[in-house]
Amino acid sequence: MPAHRHPAESARDELANRLFFKLYQCANLLHKTGTKAVESEGLTTQQWAILGALSRPEAEQGMNMGELARYLMVSRQNLSGVLGRMERDGRIEIVPDTRDRRSRLIRVTSAGWQVWREQAQPKIHDYYQAALDGFSVSDQIHATHYLLKLLDNMERLDGGGDADPAETE
Repeated sequence: MPAHRHPAESARDELANRLFFKLYQCANLLHKTGTKAVESEGLTTQQWAILGALSRPEAEQGMNMGELARYLMVSRQNLSGVLGRMERDGRIEIVPDTRDRRSRLIRVTSAGWQVWREQAQPKIHDYYQAALDGFSVSDQIHATHYLLKLLDNMERLDGGGDADPAETE
């Protein structure tokens, strides 16, 4: 039989349960509705996230598999299947790293850039606008602040987000 909990602790637990369940629902709907927003470009939310990560100025030369997996907070196994499809579709290329021949870099191809900049980005911005309807700039800043705080705590639970040494490329 569980120990008697103070009403304030029970209320806090119930609130935490509701918060995490809402995050779970948001993640599922982000995947469903986000994919719907970019599916006519042949993209999924995972591919959208990969192109977004690779389109950042700091990733201009490409990213290796370990870096990309850590940045996206996914396993290399989950990433490799998506990357294979994107490479097959001509959206990315996987090339030897000129600084370290043992490593391979993932980069956006010219066709991938065209899809990303000309076709996907306008739809993604429309999606953001619709999903954030009713959110002020201040609301967005606060939501981002609290999600970053939660992410930091969850990364600590994950051991600081360190990748398995066997996964480093």
